[in-house]
Amino acid sequence: MFGTLFEEDEDGASSSSSKGRDLKGPEEPHPPRGRSNLCGIKNQGGTCYLNSLLQTLLFTPEFREELFSLGPEDLGRLEDQDKPGAKVRVIPLHLQRLFAHLLLVDQHSASTAELTDSFGWNTTEGTNQQDVQELNRILFSALEHSLVGTRGSSFINSLYHGTIVNSIVCSECGTVSQRQEDFLDLTACVCGVSSLEEALWNMFVEEELFEGNNLYRCAQCNKLVTAAKSAKMRTLPPFITMSLLRFSFDFAKCERYKETGRYSFPLSINLRPFCEQTEGEDSDYSYELFSVIIHKGGCYGGHYHVYIKDIDQLGRWEPPEEDSKPKTKKKSSDVKVCEPQPQKDHPLPILTAIIAQEPSKSVQVDQLGQKLMEKIGFSWSKTFKKQYGTIAKFLQSHSDVFMLLSNGSQVTLKVNPPSPPTQPTQSGDASSDTPARGDQDQDQDQDQDQDQDQDQDQDQDQDQDQRLQSHWFDLNDSTVTCIRESDLEKQFQGKESAYMLFYRRTQLHRPPQALNNPQYKVPPQLIKMAQEENIRLQQSREEFEATNNTIELHLHLAPLYNLSNGALQPVCQDQCATNTLSFDRRKTVGDLRFTIYQMQEPWEGDMALTVAKSLPAGLHLYNTLTDDGVSLYSAGITNNTDLFVWNGKEVCGAAVLTGAEWEPVLLTVVRPLLDLEEPGNQGEDACESQAPALRKEARGFTGGATLGEVREALGEPEESLLCQEHRARSGVEGGAGEGGGASGWRVFPPDDMLRTLKELSLKDGDALLVLEPQSFDSSLFTLNGDVVTVTTPSDCRWLQVEHQPNIRHGQRGEEPHKVKVLATGNTLLVDVKLRALEKVQELEQRPPAGAAYCLRQVDCTGKLLPPVCEELSVREAGVRLMTTLSLCLGRAPKASQLFLNILVGAAPSAGMEMDIIVEKACTVKECLKQMLDVVGLDGTSWHLRRLDWCEDVGEPLMDEDSTLPDLKISNGETLIIVEGQQPPKGFLKLCVWLFVSDSRPYTDNGFTEESVHAVNGGEHVPLCGCGPPVLRDVGQVEISDEATLDDLKTQVLTLPALVDLCVPTSGFLRVWQLEDMRLGRIVRGTHLMLRKLKLTSGTNVCIQQLFKEEDLGLKEVLLKVKMGVPGEARYYPSEELLWDASKDSSPRSLRTCLAAHYGLSQDSLLLAKFHPDKHIWEEICSWNQQYSKKKKKKRAESLLGGPFHLKDGDTIGIKNLQIDNNRDFCTLEHRLCQQRLREQAEISKGSVQQGFNCTEPKKSGQAKTRKPEVGLSISVGEFR
Repeated sequence: MFGTLFEEDEDGASSSSSKGRDLKGPEEPHPPRGRSNLCGIKNQGGTCYLNSLLQTLLFTPEFREELFSLGPEDLGRLEDQDKPGAKVRVIPLHLQRLFAHLLLVDQHSASTAELTDSFGWNTTEGTNQQDVQELNRILFSALEHSLVGTRGSSFINSLYHGTIVNSIVCSECGTVSQRQEDFLDLTACVCGVSSLEEALWNMFVEEELFEGNNLYRCAQCNKLVTAAKSAKMRTLPPFITMSLLRFSFDFAKCERYKETGRYSFPLSINLRPFCEQTEGEDSDYSYELFSVIIHKGGCYGGHYHVYIKDIDQLGRWEPPEEDSKPKTKKKSSDVKVCEPQPQKDHPLPILTAIIAQEPSKSVQVDQLGQKLMEKIGFSWSKTFKKQYGTIAKFLQSHSDVFMLLSNGSQVTLKVNPPSPPTQPTQSGDASSDTPARGDQDQDQDQDQDQDQDQDQDQDQDQDQDQRLQSHWFDLNDSTVTCIRESDLEKQFQGKESAYMLFYRRTQLHRPPQALNNPQYKVPPQLIKMAQEENIRLQQSREEFEATNNTIELHLHLAPLYNLSNGALQPVCQDQCATNTLSFDRRKTVGDLRFTIYQMQEPWEGDMALTVAKSLPAGLHLYNTLTDDGVSLYSAGITNNTDLFVWNGKEVCGAAVLTGAEWEPVLLTVVRPLLDLEEPGNQGEDACESQAPALRKEARGFTGGATLGEVREALGEPEESLLCQEHRARSGVEGGAGEGGGASGWRVFPPDDMLRTLKELSLKDGDALLVLEPQSFDSSLFTLNGDVVTVTTPSDCRWLQVEHQPNIRHGQRGEEPHKVKVLATGNTLLVDVKLRALEKVQELEQRPPAGAAYCLRQVDCTGKLLPPVCEELSVREAGVRLMTTLSLCLGRAPKASQLFLNILVGAAPSAGMEMDIIVEKACTVKECLKQMLDVVGLDGTSWHLRRLDWCEDVGEPLMDEDSTLPDLKISNGETLIIVEGQQPPKGFLKLCVWLFVSDSRPYTDNGFTEESVHAVNGGEHVPLCGCGPPVLRDVGQVEISDEATLDDLKTQVLTLPALVDLCVPTSGFLRVWQLEDMRLGRIVRGTHLMLRKLKLTSGTNVCIQQLFKEEDLGLKEVLLKVKMGVPGEARYYPSEELLWDASKDSSPRSLRTCLAAHYGLSQDSLLLAKFHPDKHIWEEICSWNQQYSKKKKKKRAESLLGGPFHLKDGDTIGIKNLQIDNNRDFCTLEHRLCQQRLREQAEISKGSVQQGFNCTEPKKSGQAKTRKPEVGLSISVGEFR
C-alpha cells in the first residue's frame, strides 16, 4: 500500500544488521549479548518497522504475560500443524517463541524469519518496508482472529481498546446527538501543531461550529440550524498508542512530504481534560511514556528504531560513553606548578619506552605519534612540536639513540643507546631535590583531594541509584545502546523524529518478583527450550573458538641452518628445513616450548624460540620469546609466524645478531670483467663480443655492517672505490643506459665508509659497483667528479632507419626499405644519417634522389614528428635506442632553429599543409613574413593563429614583437595564416543567429495543421506552439568587449548573410541572448559596453528585426500576452506587451498594465503564466504575505522572483471573467502535449525497471527508482 514510502536508506542504520565480526566461515555461531544484556532483532532487509513494534510489545509486560498465559490447550502445538483437523494457532505460538528467545537465549540478536513465515510473507515482503502504524493495527487484528475461542480472545481489547463519543448540540433546542466509536490507537495531527497536548486539545476540547453555508439539520427542529460538534474520550484503556501524522500530501505540488518541525510530547500526561467523565482520581487519568518509535529519513526512504523504557529492569544500564568520562575539577595555578608532569618534559624517554615495548622493537614512524598520544594523552603537535619540530626531525636529530629503517619509514633503537636525560622528580623520595612547600599549601592540597573524593563518591552513589531505576534503551535492529531520558527531546523535530508514542497507566505497578527476572511467567516448556538453545550455543562457540584460535607455526630448527652472508641459510637446499605445527594461540609460550621438546627428542641444552622472517638475503631473527607465562596471542604470534628453534647464542658455532637493526640486505655486487674472451661473431655483433663487460653477483650483508666492512668482506683493497647507481639518472624512465648508451654511478665519499648500510638507505636489490684504480685505464669507465660513467657492450645498441622518398606529412606510399645502424648514446645523429644513406644506396643500387635528407621520429600512431637536430647526439636529442627513425626529404633544423607546420585558411586543410624552418630568435612578425613568402601570399592583411587541441583555429598571436620561445611555441607546432587584420586584445567571438519565426501559425480554429491532423487520427502528436523559435545561423563576429551594444548591431549588419536585411537604424534590431537555443533575455542598454552586459566569448546571440524603433529600460519586461476567446478553448493571436517593473513588480502592477492595454477592469482579469517545458498554465494571484523571522517585515510580492520568475519572452494568458466563466487556460493542443509527455515518462520508467537488476553502478545525482506500492497483510487461519 505504501510502496517505498518508508523504504530504508542505503546508508541508513538498517545496515547494522549486516555489520559485526568478519565471518571466517559459515559455521561461526551467533555472538552472545552485549553489555546491556538485551537481545536485538535481525533485519531481514526491510523489517526495521516490524522489529521496532515487536520490541515495544516485548517490553510491555502486561502484553507479554497475557501472551505467555496461553498454553497448548489454547494454541495447540507447532508439531501438530500438519495434522488434518488440528487447530494450531501459529502466529501466537511463534510470537511466544520469539519473546522467550529475546528474554532468555544468550544471543546478540534473534531472527524473525519463522514469525514472518507464519504471517504468510515471502522473501520479497521481507525486504519491502511498510508503515509501522499500519502494521500495529494489522498485527492486532491478526492476533484477535488467531485467538478466537481461547482464553486470550479479548486480551488485545482489554489492553488497548478505548471509546470516543462524538456529540452535536443544537443551538436552538439543545438536543444532543451522540455517536460512540472504538479505537485501538489515536491519530494526532502534526501539521500546524507544536505539541501533543495541543493536538489533543484540538481533538477533544475545541468545538467545531456548523454555521453559514455549513448548517446542521436537527432531527428535533426538522430544519437547518447552527450547532456545535465536539468529541470526548469515554473509556480509557491501560495502554494508549499515539500515532503522529508525520507524512502529508501536498495537493499543489502533487507530492508527499514529511513534517520535520518541532513537535514536543510529555513524559507523563494527564488526560482528564479530554475525557467525558472527570470525577475520578488523578491516577485514573495519568499516563507515562514508555516507548517511542522513531523514523529517520524522508517521505520516500528511511529507517525505524525505538527508544524503550525498561519497566522490569531486565537490561544492564550504563551511562553513555559521552557521560562516562571522569569529572575533574580545575586546580588553582599554584597547584598546577607542583603537579607532577615528568612525562611531558622531554620526549626522548617516552619514545624510547614505546619502541622498547614493541615485540619487534621497531615502530612505523607514521604510527609513533598515535602511540605517543595513547601513552601520555597528549599529541606531539600540541606538546612538543613547537620546541622540537616534527617527530621525524626529532628522530633524525637523535641518531645516537634511534635508527631509521626502510628509507625513513620505520624506526628502531640502537644496541647501546646513551642514557636518556633524567628529569627532576617532584614526588616521593626525590622531594629533597625540590624546595619544600609550606604547611598551608599541603593542607590546601589535602582539602582539595578530600573535596574531590567526596564529589566522586556522590557521583558513584548517583550512578548506583540510577542503575536501580528503570532506564531507557535504544533498540536499533541488532544494536542495543543505553540512552538518557533527556535524549528523548532530540526526537522532537528533524528528519529523525518520533513517529509513534506508547503510554501506560501509572497505576500499573510491577510485582517485586518480576524485576530483574526474565523468566517471570514464562511457560516451563519455553524456559527449557531456551536452556537447551543456550547449551547448544555455548558448545558451538567453544568449538568455533578452538578452531578459530588454531594457528600454523613454521618451525626452523638450528641444526638445519648455517650463517652465511649475514643471514641464516639452509644447509641442504634440497631438504625442507621447515616443520609446520598447528597450535592454539590461547596457550602459553611454555606450552609451546614443551610441545617442541616432545617433538625433537632428544634436545640438548637450552631451547630458545625466536621470531624469524624470510628476507631476500635469507632468514633473519628478531625478538626471542622469554616469558613462558604469556599466551601466544599476547606475545603477538599470529598465523604463519616463523619461529627459529636454537640455543639462543650461536648456530653451528657462529654468533647470530638479532633485531631489526641487523636485518640483512641483499646487494648486487658489480665488478668489471676486463679479460673477456669469446669466439668472434661476424657482422654487426662483432663489436659487442670483443668489448669489455660487467659481472654481477648477489651478496648478502648485515644491515648494521659499515661500508668499510663490506669492502673488506669483498676482499677489496682500501684504495678501491665503491659506487652506487646514480639515482638522479636512474629514476628517469628507461634508465640512463637504455636511452643514452651509458649508465652513471655515484662514488661513495670516504666518510660513508664508517656508515652502516641501513644509514645509507641501501635496500634489497640495490647495485654496488666495485672499481680498482687501474679500471680507469680502460675506456669502459670514465670518472667525472664523483660520478663514474660506465659504457658496456649491452649499451652498444642500434637504431632502425626506414627510407621512403615519397613519405610526406604522414602519407605513405610503397613499402619502405629498413636498415639497422649501430649507435650509442654518444653517436651524433648526422653520423647515423650518413650510415643509413650508405646502406640504403647498397640496397636500392641507386643513389637517393636529392641530397637534402633528415631524420624524423614516428609516434605510436604512425605520425611523423618534427626532424631531429643532427648536431646533437642520440642521448642529447632524446632518441631512444632500438627505435625507428624515418629518412625523409627535407632539411633538418639546427640547434638554434625551429621546425614549424603551416596551414592557410580558416580551418585546417590537408592540401595546404607546408613546413618551414625559422630561427628561434625571430619575432612573430618576421615569422609571418617568411611564411607568406613560402606559401606565395602578398599583402599585410594577414595574421598568425595557433592550432588548438581539437585541431581548430585557436587564439591569435597578439604580440607581434615577441619571439617564438617567449610565446611558448615549440618545435613541430602548427601555425595558421588567417586573412584579416589582427584583432586587438579583449575581443569576443559571438555566434549570430537570425530570428525567422516564433512558432507554427494558427488555423482559424486556433490549432496548427499538425495538431488538427493528430486530433483526426494522425499518429504524430506535435508539440504545441511553444517550442523553440525558428533560427538561422548567419555567421560569427569578433568584436571588442569594450564596444557598445549599438556597435555590435552595426557590425552584425555587415555579415554576408544579412546583406538583404534592410533596417533604417540599429534601433530597429532586438538582440536576444540564447539559452539552450531558446530566447533567454533581451540584451538592453544601447550605450553600455558588452563587458558590462555580461557577454562572453562563445555566446549565442539572436537578431530580431522590428517594425518600430526600440530602446528598452533595464527594468522593463517584454511579455507575450494572449487573450482567451470567450467560451472557447483557444486564444486570439499573441501580442507583445512592455511592462515597466522598475517601481512595482507585484501582480497588481501587471494587472493594472494589462487592464490599461485592453481597456478592461482590473478585477475582471484572470492571469496565468505558461510553462512551455510542461505545457501547463500557472495562475497568477496575490499570495499570502510572509514575514521575515529576524526583522518582522513583510516580504514584497514580486513576479520577478519566486515562484513565477517572469522574464523577457514569457507568455501570459488572460481571461475576461465578465464574459468568460471558463477559468481553465489549457487548450486541446496543450492536453495532447501533456499526454505525450506522460507517455514518454512511462516509457522511460519502463526502461528503468527493465534494467533494475543490472549490475551497473548507480550514478550520483540520479533519482532513485521506487518500487511499486504493495499492500501489507498477514494471513490468519480460520478458527471460528
